[in-house]
Amino acid sequence: MDIRKIGSQPSGKGPSDYFTGTVRVDPLFSAPSPARVSGARVTFEPGARTAWHTHPLGQTLIVTEGFGRVQREGGPIEEIRPGDVVWFPPGERHWHGASPTTAMTHLAIQEQLDGKAVDWLEKVSDDQYGA
Repeated sequence: MDIRKIGSQPSGKGPSDYFTGTVRVDPLFSAPSPARVSGARVTFEPGARTAWHTHPLGQTLIVTEGFGRVQREGGPIEEIRPGDVVWFPPGERHWHGASPTTAMTHLAIQEQLDGKAVDWLEKVSDDQYGA
């Protein structure tokens, strides 16, 4: 058994290569091998968002606070609120973040494949975000 006490892992700023706007990432867990799941609490300030990206084994988001947006490539921008659960299948190109006026926090859960949990792509443009 391993208990990770709240605050035992430092918060980090979402790197500007992969995020637009102010984003805080609070690591929650990373299971030891042979397990490969990890999770983080991610908070997006209004207008903040990820770049386009994919996950080799998919990703689950659980919205805990605020009001946000998600989009898969070729699909419409969808609004998300506390209690919503979003599943992105393996390899699905997508982005997620806050609404233009309201912050949003979600739990992000994904698995690693060959040591990699995400493939980052280009940033979401202001036009794409505002569509």
